[in-house]
Amino acid sequence: MGIPRDIPAAGDIAARKSDHLDIVLHPTLAARRADSGFAQIVFEHVALPEISLADIDLSTQFLGRRLAAPLLISSMTGGPERAARINRNLAEAAQALGIALAVGSQRIAIEGRASGGLDRQLRDAAPDIPILANVGAAQLVLGYGLAEVRRAVDMIDADALIVHLNPLQEAVQSGGDTDWRGVLAAIGELAQTLTIVVKEVGAGISASVARRLVDAGVHAIDVAGAGGTSWAAVEAERSPDAARRATALAFADWGISTARAIVDVRAACPDTIVIGSGGVRDGLDAAKAIRLGADLAGQAAASLGSADESPEAAVAHFRQVIAQLRIACFCTGSADLAALRRAALVQPPAAGFF
Repeated sequence: MGIPRDIPAAGDIAARKSDHLDIVLHPTLAARRADSGFAQIVFEHVALPEISLADIDLSTQFLGRRLAAPLLISSMTGGPERAARINRNLAEAAQALGIALAVGSQRIAIEGRASGGLDRQLRDAAPDIPILANVGAAQLVLGYGLAEVRRAVDMIDADALIVHLNPLQEAVQSGGDTDWRGVLAAIGELAQTLTIVVKEVGAGISASVARRLVDAGVHAIDVAGAGGTSWAAVEAERSPDAARRATALAFADWGISTARAIVDVRAACPDTIVIGSGGVRDGLDAAKAIRLGADLAGQAAASLGSADESPEAAVAHFRQVIAQLRIACFCTGSADLAALRRAALVQPPAAGFF
């Protein structure tokens, strides 16, 4: 199936993506957020850890590659020139620290209107780490077929493809894509030939939806729960129409908390890779995500400022996240990630806990 003819101009999409970055980075905009649930998870402090901080093993395997720490730099994007800089900075940081990288939407690049740094140079900058390509689920029923998604994967030599789910954002966005009939079947078709990761963009994935996706052949689920960036609030900030803005703001705290989504998806899909993202502010939140059942923790907005600055700033940011995660392991007596998943909590998660 070919690319649809009735598509927005590249400049319109690029401007929207750059607006998104400005809003997320602004300290007073899009500030209304749901509760990620992480604050309610409290580790029991172990005053006698009987392990060495330096010897704690944070390594794990993901998509056939070794990670030095269980972290995924979650999808970020922007206008082509700005996105190219951000993607390059993140790729260099991911390679330096041995963590995974997921790029933002590749729609503009797929349609050949600008690369945004999403080309072979990205893999050249990060030859050893997992890189995930990215397309929107709505595009799968608006003209994108296997040829287009393969282009997304091949242009950056990706290890897997993320299909992002953003029905709320599309519903509150002017001109959003709101006919989602057939999306699950389209994802299932792709999963027959590609390694597919499905993620939300900030409203969470429920246990029942995760199970349907896994049954369709999806390899991993990124819950991307409520508690991080509210894309409804972001779209409200972008809207010049008062009524549309009010409609979007009504859903600013909509969604399933990240903590709850991790627990529920892990229970529903015990053998599936689960990524916990959405409001992961630091390494302690990453530790909580892993304790609740995530294989990796993903972070986007909290690292955006450093990613927009320089590769050195991005490295410094994620190095601090890793240091915080290591200390959480040390103070729970966890010598590795398997032990962290068994670490005692002051109050274990239970029904209605989040």
